[in-house]
Amino acid sequence: MAQSALYLLTAVDVRRLSQTDSSRAITIATLTMPSLTLSTAEHNPGGGVGAINFSMPRIEAPEPAFSAKGIDTDIFTGFGEVDRWVFAGAYKKRGPGGGRDVPARAIIEGAITTWEPDESDPAEFAGSTHSFNEITHYELVMDGTELFYWDAWERIVRFGGKDLFARTRTALGA
Repeated sequence: MAQSALYLLTAVDVRRLSQTDSSRAITIATLTMPSLTLSTAEHNPGGGVGAINFSMPRIEAPEPAFSAKGIDTDIFTGFGEVDRWVFAGAYKKRGPGGGRDVPARAIIEGAITTWEPDESDPAEFAGSTHSFNEITHYELVMDGTELFYWDAWERIVRFGGKDLFARTRTALGA
């Protein structure tokens, strides 16, 4: 039986995909990767003995966010406009035989639509949280392996390389 590796997060960054010099590695405090939740459709038959939430080959709206220390003035450039962002992580892979550093990258297309500053206190290093909406693309690759890929315009949702919507596209004749 294969033993699962342990991945320890060691560093994070958020940057615009189109701007190589937009790293926030020094100012970022937290990174919130969007959760992956398959949508469900409830079926509650009148003559049955209970309801069933059937899983659907689609995901609920992703909601990424990150918090930074200080005021990130670059966020206000293109505020509310769709852009592609890199959510980057560095993990220490631990397991039998030692460990090594591995990259994790999420490419997320969406718009920053919320800027929420922390409570101000001159004795504290205040920051702010930046939240995204209008997410239409989200892919996650770790150590060169695609874990997840979703694109609303392409109508593709893959987990571990398996396209959950392929048969639906075929049934539609697409």
